[in-house]
Amino acid sequence: MADTAPARREILLNAFDMNCVVHQSPGLWRHPRDRADRYVDLSYWIDLARTLERGKFDALFLADVLGVYDVYGGNTDTALREATQVPLGDPTLLVSAMAAATEHLGFGVTCTLSYEPPFTFARRMSTLDHLTRGRIGWNIVTGYLDSAARGVSGDARQKGHDTRYAVAHEYLDLVYRLWEESWEDGAVLRDRASGVFTDPARVHRIRHDGEHFRLDSIHLSEPSPQRTPVLFQAGTSGKGRDFAARHAECVFMAAPSKAVAAGYVSDIRRRTAETGRGADAVRIFNLTTAIVGRTDAEAREKHADYRRYVSHAGALALMSGWTGIDFSAYDLDEPIRYIRNEAVHSAVESFTTADPDRIWTVREVAEWVGIGGFGPLLVGSAATVADEMEAWIAETGIDGFNLAYVVTPETFTDIADLLVPELQRRGRYKTEYRPGTLREKLFDNGPRLALPHPGAARRHPA
Repeated sequence: MADTAPARREILLNAFDMNCVVHQSPGLWRHPRDRADRYVDLSYWIDLARTLERGKFDALFLADVLGVYDVYGGNTDTALREATQVPLGDPTLLVSAMAAATEHLGFGVTCTLSYEPPFTFARRMSTLDHLTRGRIGWNIVTGYLDSAARGVSGDARQKGHDTRYAVAHEYLDLVYRLWEESWEDGAVLRDRASGVFTDPARVHRIRHDGEHFRLDSIHLSEPSPQRTPVLFQAGTSGKGRDFAARHAECVFMAAPSKAVAAGYVSDIRRRTAETGRGADAVRIFNLTTAIVGRTDAEAREKHADYRRYVSHAGALALMSGWTGIDFSAYDLDEPIRYIRNEAVHSAVESFTTADPDRIWTVREVAEWVGIGGFGPLLVGSAATVADEMEAWIAETGIDGFNLAYVVTPETFTDIADLLVPELQRRGRYKTEYRPGTLREKLFDNGPRLALPHPGAARRHPA
Protein backbone atom coordinates (compact mmCIF):
# COMPACT_ATOMS: atom_id res chain seq x y z
CA MET A 1 0.00 0.00 0.00
CA ALA A 2 1.21 3.49 -0.86
CA ASP A 3 2.81 5.33 2.04
CA THR A 4 0.57 8.37 2.61
CA ALA A 5 1.11 8.73 6.36
CA PRO A 6 1.99 12.45 6.26
CA ALA A 7 -1.41 13.39 4.81
CA ARG A 8 -4.20 10.90 5.47
CA ARG A 9 -6.80 12.91 3.62
CA GLU A 10 -10.30 11.59 3.24
CA ILE A 11 -10.82 10.40 -0.33
CA LEU A 12 -13.80 11.92 -2.14
CA LEU A 13 -15.94 9.90 -4.55
CA ASN A 14 -18.49 10.99 -7.13
CA ALA A 15 -20.42 8.64 -9.38
CA PHE A 16 -20.24 9.72 -13.02
CA ASP A 17 -23.29 9.10 -15.17
CA MET A 18 -25.45 10.61 -17.90
CA ASN A 19 -29.14 10.50 -18.77
CA CYS A 20 -28.57 8.19 -21.73
CA VAL A 21 -27.80 4.60 -22.74
CA VAL A 22 -24.06 4.87 -23.44
CA HIS A 23 -22.03 7.31 -21.40
CA GLN A 24 -18.33 6.35 -21.25
CA SER A 25 -18.27 2.62 -22.11
CA PRO A 26 -19.56 2.25 -25.69
CA GLY A 27 -21.02 -1.16 -26.49
CA LEU A 28 -21.41 -2.23 -22.86
CA TRP A 29 -25.16 -1.56 -22.90
CA ARG A 30 -25.39 -4.96 -24.62
CA HIS A 31 -23.98 -6.74 -21.57
CA PRO A 32 -26.65 -9.00 -20.04
CA ARG A 33 -26.32 -7.38 -16.61
CA ASP A 34 -26.35 -3.76 -17.82
CA ARG A 35 -29.50 -1.74 -17.16
CA ALA A 36 -28.56 1.58 -18.80
CA ASP A 37 -31.30 1.18 -21.39
CA ARG A 38 -33.73 1.85 -18.53
CA TYR A 39 -32.51 5.45 -18.36
CA VAL A 40 -36.04 6.70 -19.21
CA ASP A 41 -37.45 4.91 -16.13
CA LEU A 42 -37.39 7.16 -13.06
CA SER A 43 -37.19 4.15 -10.74
CA TYR A 44 -33.80 3.34 -12.29
CA TRP A 45 -32.42 6.70 -11.11
CA ILE A 46 -34.05 6.48 -7.69
CA ASP A 47 -32.56 3.01 -7.13
CA LEU A 48 -29.15 4.28 -8.25
CA ALA A 49 -29.32 7.26 -5.89
CA ARG A 50 -30.13 4.98 -2.97
CA THR A 51 -27.21 2.69 -3.85
CA LEU A 52 -24.84 5.65 -3.99
CA GLU A 53 -26.03 7.01 -0.66
CA ARG A 54 -25.57 3.57 0.89
CA GLY A 55 -21.98 3.78 -0.36
CA LYS A 56 -21.60 7.28 1.12
CA PHE A 57 -20.77 8.78 -2.31
CA ASP A 58 -20.30 12.53 -2.13
CA ALA A 59 -22.32 13.22 -5.26
CA LEU A 60 -23.79 11.89 -8.45
CA PHE A 61 -22.09 13.89 -11.20
CA LEU A 62 -24.36 14.04 -14.26
CA ALA A 63 -22.79 14.82 -17.62
CA ASP A 64 -24.66 16.42 -20.51
CA VAL A 65 -24.20 17.67 -24.06
CA LEU A 66 -26.53 19.67 -26.27
CA GLY A 67 -25.40 18.17 -29.56
CA VAL A 68 -24.73 14.83 -31.21
CA TYR A 69 -21.42 13.15 -32.00
CA ASP A 70 -21.29 13.68 -35.75
CA VAL A 71 -17.56 14.31 -36.28
CA TYR A 72 -16.68 10.62 -36.81
CA GLY A 73 -17.34 9.89 -40.48
CA GLY A 74 -18.96 13.30 -40.86
CA ASN A 75 -22.42 12.08 -39.81
CA THR A 76 -24.49 10.79 -36.90
CA ASP A 77 -24.77 7.18 -38.11
CA THR A 78 -22.24 5.65 -35.73
CA ALA A 79 -23.48 7.60 -32.72
CA LEU A 80 -27.07 6.56 -33.40
CA ARG A 81 -26.21 2.95 -34.17
CA GLU A 82 -24.09 2.63 -31.02
CA ALA A 83 -26.33 4.84 -28.79
CA THR A 84 -23.25 6.98 -28.15
CA GLN A 85 -24.71 9.65 -25.86
CA VAL A 86 -27.83 9.73 -28.02
CA PRO A 87 -30.75 9.42 -27.31
CA LEU A 88 -30.20 11.76 -24.38
CA GLY A 89 -32.47 13.22 -21.69
CA ASP A 90 -32.25 16.40 -19.61
CA PRO A 91 -30.24 15.65 -16.42
CA THR A 92 -31.80 18.40 -14.31
CA LEU A 93 -35.22 16.75 -14.42
CA LEU A 94 -33.91 13.68 -12.60
CA VAL A 95 -32.61 15.48 -9.55
CA SER A 96 -35.77 16.23 -7.57
CA ALA A 97 -36.91 12.61 -7.53
CA MET A 98 -33.48 11.34 -6.48
CA ALA A 99 -33.23 14.03 -3.80
CA ALA A 100 -36.61 13.00 -2.38
CA ALA A 101 -35.35 9.41 -2.08
CA THR A 102 -32.09 10.37 -0.32
CA GLU A 103 -30.95 12.59 2.52
CA HIS A 104 -27.28 13.38 1.91
CA LEU A 105 -26.22 12.53 -1.64
CA GLY A 106 -25.16 15.58 -3.65
CA PHE A 107 -25.94 16.19 -7.32
CA GLY A 108 -23.54 17.85 -9.74
CA VAL A 109 -25.41 18.72 -12.94
CA THR A 110 -23.73 19.73 -16.20
CA CYS A 111 -25.38 22.75 -17.82
CA THR A 112 -23.93 24.48 -20.88
CA LEU A 113 -23.94 28.24 -20.36
CA SER A 114 -23.42 28.99 -24.06
CA TYR A 115 -27.02 28.22 -24.90
CA GLU A 116 -29.17 29.42 -22.00
CA PRO A 117 -29.92 32.92 -20.69
CA PRO A 118 -28.43 33.56 -17.24
CA PHE A 119 -31.79 34.80 -15.92
CA THR A 120 -33.72 31.55 -16.44
CA PHE A 121 -30.75 29.37 -15.57
CA ALA A 122 -30.26 31.13 -12.23
CA ARG A 123 -33.87 30.37 -11.32
CA ARG A 124 -33.51 26.70 -12.24
CA MET A 125 -30.47 26.29 -10.00
CA SER A 126 -32.15 28.12 -7.12
CA THR A 127 -35.17 25.87 -7.47
CA LEU A 128 -33.03 22.74 -7.40
CA ASP A 129 -31.08 24.05 -4.42
CA HIS A 130 -34.36 24.53 -2.54
CA LEU A 131 -35.79 21.14 -3.51
CA THR A 132 -32.58 19.27 -2.62
CA ARG A 133 -32.14 21.23 0.63
CA GLY A 134 -28.81 22.58 -0.55
CA ARG A 135 -27.35 19.54 -2.30
CA ILE A 136 -27.00 20.88 -5.83
CA GLY A 137 -23.83 21.64 -7.76
CA TRP A 138 -23.33 23.06 -11.25
CA ASN A 139 -20.71 21.69 -13.61
CA ILE A 140 -19.88 24.77 -15.70
CA VAL A 141 -19.21 23.97 -19.34
CA THR A 142 -19.13 26.13 -22.45
CA GLY A 143 -19.80 23.33 -24.94
CA TYR A 144 -17.60 21.65 -27.53
CA LEU A 145 -19.87 20.34 -30.30
CA ASP A 146 -20.68 22.34 -33.42
CA SER A 147 -23.83 20.22 -33.66
CA ALA A 148 -25.06 21.92 -30.48
CA ALA A 149 -24.71 25.34 -32.09
CA ARG A 150 -26.63 24.13 -35.14
CA GLY A 151 -29.37 22.70 -32.94
CA VAL A 152 -29.80 25.62 -30.57
CA SER A 153 -29.11 28.69 -32.69
CA GLY A 154 -28.74 27.44 -36.25
CA ASP A 155 -25.15 28.69 -36.40
CA ALA A 156 -22.84 26.49 -38.44
CA ARG A 157 -20.22 26.48 -35.70
CA GLN A 158 -19.95 27.26 -32.04
CA LYS A 159 -18.02 30.29 -30.87
CA GLY A 160 -14.25 29.89 -30.65
CA HIS A 161 -12.77 28.14 -27.60
CA ASP A 162 -11.24 31.27 -26.07
CA THR A 163 -14.31 33.37 -26.88
CA ARG A 164 -16.53 30.86 -25.07
CA TYR A 165 -14.46 31.36 -21.92
CA ALA A 166 -14.71 35.14 -22.23
CA VAL A 167 -18.50 34.77 -22.39
CA ALA A 168 -18.37 32.41 -19.41
CA HIS A 169 -16.63 34.97 -17.17
CA GLU A 170 -19.38 37.52 -17.85
CA TYR A 171 -22.06 34.87 -17.42
CA LEU A 172 -20.70 33.88 -14.00
CA ASP A 173 -20.51 37.47 -12.81
CA LEU A 174 -24.15 37.96 -13.76
CA VAL A 175 -25.51 34.82 -12.08
CA TYR A 176 -23.47 35.65 -8.97
CA ARG A 177 -25.32 38.96 -8.81
CA LEU A 178 -28.68 37.24 -9.17
CA TRP A 179 -27.93 34.60 -6.54
CA GLU A 180 -25.99 36.69 -4.04
CA GLU A 181 -26.92 40.35 -4.51
CA SER A 182 -30.57 40.57 -5.52
CA TRP A 183 -32.15 39.35 -2.27
CA GLU A 184 -30.76 40.35 1.10
CA ASP A 185 -30.67 37.98 4.01
CA GLY A 186 -33.92 38.48 5.88
CA ALA A 187 -35.84 39.79 2.87
CA VAL A 188 -38.36 36.96 3.18
CA LEU A 189 -40.49 37.60 6.29
CA ARG A 190 -43.38 35.11 5.97
CA ASP A 191 -45.23 37.29 8.44
CA ARG A 192 -48.83 36.05 8.57
CA ALA A 193 -49.88 38.69 11.06
CA SER A 194 -48.86 41.65 8.91
CA GLY A 195 -49.57 39.94 5.63
CA VAL A 196 -46.06 40.72 4.35
CA PHE A 197 -44.24 37.84 2.73
CA THR A 198 -41.24 39.75 1.34
CA ASP A 199 -39.86 43.14 2.34
CA PRO A 200 -39.53 45.03 -0.98
CA ALA A 201 -36.80 47.28 0.45
CA ARG A 202 -34.51 44.27 0.77
CA VAL A 203 -34.89 43.01 -2.79
CA HIS A 204 -32.71 44.69 -5.40
CA ARG A 205 -32.92 44.99 -9.15
CA ILE A 206 -29.87 43.75 -11.00
CA ARG A 207 -28.89 45.89 -13.97
CA HIS A 208 -26.26 44.60 -16.35
CA ASP A 209 -25.30 45.93 -19.76
CA GLY A 210 -22.28 43.92 -20.85
CA GLU A 211 -20.58 42.75 -23.99
CA HIS A 212 -22.55 39.52 -24.21
CA PHE A 213 -25.57 39.92 -21.89
CA ARG A 214 -28.10 42.54 -20.87
CA LEU A 215 -30.45 42.23 -17.91
CA ASP A 216 -32.69 44.46 -15.79
CA SER A 217 -34.64 42.49 -13.20
CA ILE A 218 -34.74 41.05 -9.72
CA HIS A 219 -33.90 37.38 -9.27
CA LEU A 220 -37.14 35.38 -9.39
CA SER A 221 -36.28 33.00 -6.53
CA GLU A 222 -35.92 33.66 -2.85
CA PRO A 223 -32.50 32.79 -1.40
CA SER A 224 -31.84 29.04 -1.36
CA PRO A 225 -29.75 27.17 1.23
CA GLN A 226 -26.48 27.64 -0.69
CA ARG A 227 -27.57 30.58 -2.86
CA THR A 228 -24.83 29.79 -5.39
CA PRO A 229 -24.65 26.05 -6.17
CA VAL A 230 -21.33 24.29 -5.60
CA LEU A 231 -19.29 25.20 -8.67
CA PHE A 232 -17.72 22.36 -10.62
CA GLN A 233 -15.61 22.99 -13.72
CA ALA A 234 -14.47 20.41 -16.24
CA GLY A 235 -11.89 22.02 -18.50
CA THR A 236 -8.13 21.68 -18.15
CA SER A 237 -7.00 23.62 -21.20
CA GLY A 238 -5.02 26.77 -20.43
CA LYS A 239 -8.14 28.94 -20.55
CA GLY A 240 -10.02 26.29 -18.60
CA ARG A 241 -7.46 26.31 -15.82
CA ASP A 242 -7.55 30.11 -15.63
CA PHE A 243 -11.33 29.91 -15.37
CA ALA A 244 -11.14 27.22 -12.70
CA ALA A 245 -8.66 29.25 -10.66
CA ARG A 246 -11.09 32.15 -10.51
CA HIS A 247 -14.45 30.40 -10.20
CA ALA A 248 -14.32 26.66 -9.50
CA GLU A 249 -14.73 25.00 -6.14
CA CYS A 250 -14.33 21.53 -7.64
CA VAL A 251 -12.36 20.67 -10.78
CA PHE A 252 -13.05 17.56 -12.85
CA MET A 253 -10.09 16.25 -14.87
CA ALA A 254 -9.76 13.28 -17.21
CA ALA A 255 -6.03 12.57 -17.09
CA PRO A 256 -5.09 9.08 -18.34
CA SER A 257 -1.91 8.84 -16.23
CA LYS A 258 -0.44 10.08 -12.98
CA ALA A 259 2.17 12.07 -14.85
CA VAL A 260 -0.48 14.01 -16.77
CA ALA A 261 -2.68 14.43 -13.69
CA ALA A 262 0.16 15.70 -11.50
CA GLY A 263 1.01 18.39 -14.03
CA TYR A 264 -2.59 19.56 -14.25
CA VAL A 265 -3.06 19.58 -10.48
CA SER A 266 0.12 21.52 -9.79
CA ASP A 267 -0.76 24.15 -12.38
CA ILE A 268 -4.39 24.53 -11.24
CA ARG A 269 -3.34 24.95 -7.60
CA ARG A 270 -0.67 27.48 -8.57
CA ARG A 271 -3.14 29.53 -10.59
CA THR A 272 -5.75 29.36 -7.81
CA ALA A 273 -3.21 30.60 -5.28
CA GLU A 274 -2.33 33.50 -7.56
CA THR A 275 -5.96 34.67 -7.48
CA GLY A 276 -5.73 34.97 -3.69
CA ARG A 277 -8.09 32.09 -3.02
CA GLY A 278 -5.36 29.72 -1.83
CA ALA A 279 -3.92 26.60 -3.44
CA ASP A 280 -6.29 24.30 -1.54
CA ALA A 281 -9.46 26.25 -2.36
CA VAL A 282 -10.48 23.63 -4.93
CA ARG A 283 -11.26 19.94 -4.68
CA ILE A 284 -9.86 18.11 -7.71
CA PHE A 285 -11.38 14.89 -9.04
CA ASN A 286 -9.98 12.68 -11.79
CA LEU A 287 -12.15 10.53 -14.04
CA THR A 288 -11.46 6.90 -13.13
CA THR A 289 -13.08 3.55 -13.74
CA ALA A 290 -12.82 0.78 -11.15
CA ILE A 291 -13.66 -2.87 -11.77
CA VAL A 292 -13.75 -4.40 -8.29
CA GLY A 293 -14.00 -8.08 -7.39
CA ARG A 294 -13.81 -10.11 -4.22
CA THR A 295 -10.37 -11.21 -5.44
CA ASP A 296 -7.95 -9.95 -8.07
CA ALA A 297 -8.77 -12.99 -10.20
CA GLU A 298 -12.50 -12.30 -10.06
CA ALA A 299 -11.94 -8.67 -11.08
CA ARG A 300 -9.75 -9.75 -14.01
CA GLU A 301 -12.46 -12.18 -15.12
CA LYS A 302 -15.00 -9.35 -15.05
CA HIS A 303 -12.68 -7.15 -17.07
CA ALA A 304 -12.16 -9.86 -19.69
CA ASP A 305 -15.91 -10.39 -19.87
CA TYR A 306 -16.60 -6.68 -20.26
CA ARG A 307 -14.00 -6.25 -23.00
CA ARG A 308 -15.93 -8.62 -25.25
CA TYR A 309 -18.66 -6.00 -25.54
CA VAL A 310 -16.55 -2.89 -26.24
CA SER A 311 -17.43 -1.03 -29.44
CA HIS A 312 -14.32 0.48 -31.03
CA ALA A 313 -16.46 2.47 -33.47
CA GLY A 314 -18.46 3.89 -30.56
CA ALA A 315 -15.23 4.76 -28.73
CA LEU A 316 -13.84 6.60 -31.75
CA ALA A 317 -17.15 8.42 -32.24
CA LEU A 318 -16.80 9.71 -28.69
CA MET A 319 -13.15 10.59 -29.15
CA SER A 320 -13.87 12.38 -32.43
CA GLY A 321 -16.56 14.47 -30.77
CA TRP A 322 -14.38 15.32 -27.78
CA THR A 323 -11.37 16.32 -29.87
CA GLY A 324 -13.00 17.61 -33.06
CA ILE A 325 -10.80 15.18 -35.06
CA ASP A 326 -12.44 12.70 -37.44
CA PHE A 327 -10.65 9.49 -36.51
CA SER A 328 -12.40 7.56 -39.29
CA ALA A 329 -9.83 9.14 -41.63
CA TYR A 330 -6.88 7.73 -39.64
CA ASP A 331 -5.20 4.35 -39.85
CA LEU A 332 -5.72 2.47 -36.57
CA ASP A 333 -1.96 2.22 -35.99
CA GLU A 334 -1.29 5.87 -36.79
CA PRO A 335 0.00 7.95 -33.86
CA ILE A 336 -2.16 10.77 -32.59
CA ARG A 337 -0.67 14.21 -32.97
CA TYR A 338 -1.75 17.43 -31.32
CA ILE A 339 -4.18 19.48 -33.38
CA ARG A 340 -5.63 22.72 -32.04
CA ASN A 341 -9.27 23.34 -32.92
CA GLU A 342 -12.41 24.62 -31.21
CA ALA A 343 -13.35 21.40 -29.40
CA VAL A 344 -12.01 20.19 -26.03
CA HIS A 345 -8.35 21.24 -26.04
CA SER A 346 -7.51 19.17 -22.96
CA ALA A 347 -8.91 16.02 -24.59
CA VAL A 348 -6.26 15.79 -27.29
CA GLU A 349 -3.59 17.30 -25.00
CA SER A 350 -4.03 14.38 -22.58
CA PHE A 351 -3.00 11.92 -25.28
CA THR A 352 -0.29 14.04 -26.93
CA THR A 353 1.62 16.99 -25.50
CA ALA A 354 0.74 16.50 -21.80
CA ASP A 355 2.94 13.39 -21.60
CA PRO A 356 5.66 13.54 -24.28
CA ASP A 357 7.06 10.18 -23.13
CA ARG A 358 3.96 8.33 -24.33
CA ILE A 359 2.90 8.10 -27.99
CA TRP A 360 -0.66 6.86 -28.49
CA THR A 361 -1.99 5.26 -31.65
CA VAL A 362 -5.65 5.52 -32.72
CA ARG A 363 -6.13 1.82 -31.89
CA GLU A 364 -4.71 2.26 -28.38
CA VAL A 365 -6.97 5.22 -27.70
CA ALA A 366 -10.02 3.27 -28.90
CA GLU A 367 -9.11 0.41 -26.53
CA TRP A 368 -8.50 2.85 -23.68
CA VAL A 369 -11.66 4.91 -24.17
CA GLY A 370 -13.77 1.77 -24.73
CA ILE A 371 -14.08 1.13 -20.99
CA GLY A 372 -14.69 4.22 -18.89
CA GLY A 373 -13.52 7.00 -21.21
CA PHE A 374 -10.32 9.02 -20.84
CA GLY A 375 -9.40 8.19 -17.28
CA PRO A 376 -7.37 5.29 -15.85
CA LEU A 377 -8.85 1.84 -15.34
CA LEU A 378 -8.26 0.15 -11.98
CA VAL A 379 -8.90 -3.60 -11.87
CA GLY A 380 -8.59 -5.79 -8.80
CA SER A 381 -9.83 -6.69 -5.37
CA ALA A 382 -10.97 -3.94 -3.04
CA ALA A 383 -7.51 -3.91 -1.45
CA THR A 384 -5.75 -3.68 -4.83
CA VAL A 385 -7.96 -0.85 -6.08
CA ALA A 386 -7.68 0.99 -2.74
CA ASP A 387 -3.87 0.73 -2.97
CA GLU A 388 -3.92 2.31 -6.41
CA MET A 389 -6.33 5.06 -5.34
CA GLU A 390 -4.07 5.95 -2.44
CA ALA A 391 -1.12 6.05 -4.83
CA TRP A 392 -3.00 8.43 -7.13
CA ILE A 393 -3.82 10.72 -4.22
CA ALA A 394 -0.23 10.69 -2.97
CA GLU A 395 1.50 11.10 -6.34
CA THR A 396 -0.80 13.58 -8.09
CA GLY A 397 -2.37 15.70 -5.35
CA ILE A 398 -5.95 15.05 -6.44
CA ASP A 399 -8.66 14.91 -3.77
CA GLY A 400 -10.83 12.18 -5.20
CA PHE A 401 -12.34 10.43 -8.19
CA ASN A 402 -15.26 10.78 -10.55
CA LEU A 403 -16.05 7.10 -10.99
CA ALA A 404 -17.43 6.06 -14.37
CA TYR A 405 -19.30 2.81 -14.73
CA VAL A 406 -18.69 -0.09 -17.08
CA VAL A 407 -21.93 -1.95 -16.38
CA THR A 408 -24.66 -0.20 -14.44
CA PRO A 409 -25.66 -0.50 -11.68
CA GLU A 410 -23.18 -3.33 -11.14
CA THR A 411 -20.07 -1.13 -11.16
CA PHE A 412 -21.49 1.24 -8.54
CA THR A 413 -22.87 -1.61 -6.42
CA ASP A 414 -19.45 -3.27 -6.33
CA ILE A 415 -17.85 0.00 -5.27
CA ALA A 416 -20.43 0.58 -2.53
CA ASP A 417 -20.30 -2.99 -1.20
CA LEU A 418 -16.64 -3.92 -1.70
CA LEU A 419 -14.40 -0.89 -2.18
CA VAL A 420 -15.96 1.60 0.22
CA PRO A 421 -15.68 -0.74 3.27
CA GLU A 422 -11.99 -1.26 2.46
CA LEU A 423 -11.35 2.48 2.24
CA GLN A 424 -13.24 2.97 5.51
CA ARG A 425 -11.15 0.27 7.18
CA ARG A 426 -8.04 2.24 6.19
CA GLY A 427 -9.45 5.46 7.58
CA ARG A 428 -9.52 7.02 4.12
CA TYR A 429 -13.28 7.31 3.66
CA LYS A 430 -16.12 8.66 5.74
CA THR A 431 -18.28 6.29 7.75
CA GLU A 432 -21.06 8.89 8.06
CA TYR A 433 -22.01 11.97 6.08
CA ARG A 434 -21.33 15.37 7.55
CA PRO A 435 -24.51 17.35 8.22
CA GLY A 436 -25.48 20.28 6.05
CA THR A 437 -25.40 21.26 2.40
CA LEU A 438 -23.19 19.83 -0.33
CA ARG A 439 -20.76 22.73 0.16
CA GLU A 440 -20.58 22.03 3.90
CA LYS A 441 -19.99 18.34 3.26
CA LEU A 442 -17.15 19.02 0.84
CA PHE A 443 -15.51 21.97 2.59
CA ASP A 444 -16.84 22.04 6.14
CA ASN A 445 -16.92 25.86 6.17
CA GLY A 446 -20.52 26.96 5.84
CA PRO A 447 -23.26 26.67 3.24
CA ARG A 448 -22.32 29.71 1.16
CA LEU A 449 -19.40 30.86 -0.92
CA ALA A 450 -16.62 32.29 1.20
CA LEU A 451 -14.44 35.29 0.47
CA PRO A 452 -12.29 35.93 -1.52
CA HIS A 453 -14.32 33.97 -4.07
CA PRO A 454 -15.71 36.50 -6.61
CA GLY A 455 -19.23 35.21 -6.08
CA ALA A 456 -19.03 35.93 -2.36
CA ALA A 457 -17.80 39.42 -3.20
CA ARG A 458 -21.13 40.04 -4.94
CA ARG A 459 -23.09 39.41 -1.75
CA HIS A 460 -25.34 42.29 -0.79
CA PRO A 461 -23.99 43.99 2.34
CA ALA A 462 -26.00 43.32 5.48
